[in-house]
Amino acid sequence: MTDPRDIILRPVITEKSMQQLAENKYTFLVHPKANKTMIKRAVEEIFKVRVRKVNTVKVRGKLRRVGRYAGYQPDAKKAIVTLAEGHRIKEFFEDVS
Repeated sequence: MTDPRDIILRPVITEKSMQQLAENKYTFLVHPKANKTMIKRAVEEIFKVRVRKVNTVKVRGKLRRVGRYAGYQPDAKKAIVTLAEGHRIKEFFEDVS
């Protein structure tokens, strides 16, 4: 996982994550084995911003049913990245909010 794009998989766009944009917090789905330092470096390199803090959350897969067959969605890891004052990510989030 040396490439930053292998660490940051995609942005998470939900009501809660959109409300956190006002606090300069951005939410991403990240590789399950990535740690906070790796996530910080990847966000800084990809988006050319300064990261102040990284919080991570492990999300367990939910049970899903299709007829009589049941299975689980895969587990995931989310990172809530707080940027330094004056920095913004415009690529994904500005058009949505």
